[in-house]
Amino acid sequence: MSETTFLADAFDPSGLIAAERLSNMLHITRSELATTLGLSRDAVSKSARLGRPATQARLRDMVEILNRVRPWAGSAQQAFAWYRSQPLPSFGDQTAEALVREGRANAVRRYLDRIATGGYA
Repeated sequence: MSETTFLADAFDPSGLIAAERLSNMLHITRSELATTLGLSRDAVSKSARLGRPATQARLRDMVEILNRVRPWAGSAQQAFAWYRSQPLPSFGDQTAEALVREGRANAVRRYLDRIATGGYA
């Protein structure tokens, strides 16, 4: 699976991120996906809630970060493990997961930009 394939495969034909596809790709349940995103299970299970802009934004943030990490993590599952468990020193050892849940996905993106260019973590 190429870097762009992972991102593309998470979307359904209508252009929304499909929670079921994403959870299958990561080998987790939709309940685990919801917990990871800081959302209710209904937000990723019920069609009306899954399509809401706030839910899609949180899903998109996670997919974009996983997509950026996957090439050096080795796989989507390893990128997801990094996302959930790797403490980021620049953020008081919070994980990317915790930062995204707080609405700070752009900070994670900037962090990844900085380490990609050889900057310090």
